[in-house]
Amino acid sequence: MNLKQKFVITINRELGSGGRTVGQKLAEKLEVPFYDKALIKALEEMYKLDVEQIEKLKGRSHTWWADFKRTMTIGYQYNANYYKVHSVDEPDLLTTDEMFKAEQEILKGIASDGSCVVAGRSGFFVFRDHPNRLSILIQASMDFRIDRVARKQHKTPEEARKIIEKVDKMRENYVNKYTKSSRYDTRNYDLVITADGKTEDEIVNIILMYIGQYKTDSFTYL
Repeated sequence: MNLKQKFVITINRELGSGGRTVGQKLAEKLEVPFYDKALIKALEEMYKLDVEQIEKLKGRSHTWWADFKRTMTIGYQYNANYYKVHSVDEPDLLTTDEMFKAEQEILKGIASDGSCVVAGRSGFFVFRDHPNRLSILIQASMDFRIDRVARKQHKTPEEARKIIEKVDKMRENYVNKYTKSSRYDTRNYDLVITADGKTEDEIVNIILMYIGQYKTDSFTYL
């Protein structure tokens, strides 16, 4: 991946692995926007960005996303404000074929406008033909995930396990339906990282080392 050119980094993650936080921190390090399913869904709902509307915008301008973003003042501040009012890991992943098509077009528009980090939303599939992309999967053991979800959401271990199992099933069904693949298929990724025994910052550094942006004498995390 060439950081001197427009790039996109996609992060798929298991609930409780810390992948969303890693994505945010990575985007901050690389000084590019961070997007996840919550923001994409908000754009659809707030600005009625269905497939028909997007096609109209694309017909008016080759840089439709850049023009749209300028008009709606979407950027770093919008991201920050949005995350304050939405839960970190919503289990609701219900969607429709039209919504999926709209989300793909929004993501492609985002990437055409500039470099970015995208979490979830089958990014590995949407950007599979992107000439300058890096696809990452962040996973963790069930014990690690249960502990993290229980702490973050103030749940008992039993409640946390049920949440994880429900979200795992919904996310896998989503990926199966729209990509005809599995989010656990490592062939979909360039880099797979296990979160056990690592902080989010350490995982970010692993990614930065992988793309040649972080140098250290210790490679114990690899």
